[in-house]
Amino acid sequence: MNLKPFFRTLPDLLYPRRCPVCDRAVKPFGGLICQACENKLVYVEEPYCMKCGKGLREEEREYCGDCMRRQHLFDRGRALFEYPGAAESIYRFKYRGRQEYAAYYARCMAGKLGGCLISWRPEALIPVPVHASRRRARGYNQAETLARELSRLTGIPVKTDFIKRVRKTTPMKELSASERQNNLKKAFKICRNDVKLSTIVIIDDIYTTGSTIDAMSYELRRAGVKHIYFMTLSIGKGL
Repeated sequence: MNLKPFFRTLPDLLYPRRCPVCDRAVKPFGGLICQACENKLVYVEEPYCMKCGKGLREEEREYCGDCMRRQHLFDRGRALFEYPGAAESIYRFKYRGRQEYAAYYARCMAGKLGGCLISWRPEALIPVPVHASRRRARGYNQAETLARELSRLTGIPVKTDFIKRVRKTTPMKELSASERQNNLKKAFKICRNDVKLSTIVIIDDIYTTGSTIDAMSYELRRAGVKHIYFMTLSIGKGL
């Protein structure tokens, strides 16, 4: 009698996978999201900003107000879900230990934004690093968890030893746009000069003003990275 299939499903029977929308045990069993919750997270659809990927209200526009006013240091980015519709889900993923959500998020990313990854041809996925003290308190880095799941589906390797966060910063949600920029000055540092990368994709959970992506991009460009893209789980509307 072959018991391998039973032992593979035993962890799910003892600790049922939680739905990334309702947070209850996924129904039907074996899925990544409840069938009834499948369409409750809203994807970012066209028109969207050609720079940062924020959804736009007017089809004739190419860039959001922020990207028209501000010179970002990355090449381009895309986001998966509209914020704040995904806010509660991402909050649990980030702060309440729901790392299992990453499997569903990554599947959606690969399916919806896979064309971008193919066209960008990145050599590595680089998750936004968290400070060591926050990682110890939380037990994991949600961006790294997401990046590893996306890597599993796409085959693009994850690099977590190339850049690190060396300064503990104030939570970004508490700051204005200008405060965010100042908050992130000298927050990141390249720690592997022997790694030569030309094209990378930064992975994070939320894009708001782009300050975090810009701060990382500044250091990455100094290290010789020529093409910098990003992908995030959610993003706000462009003005």
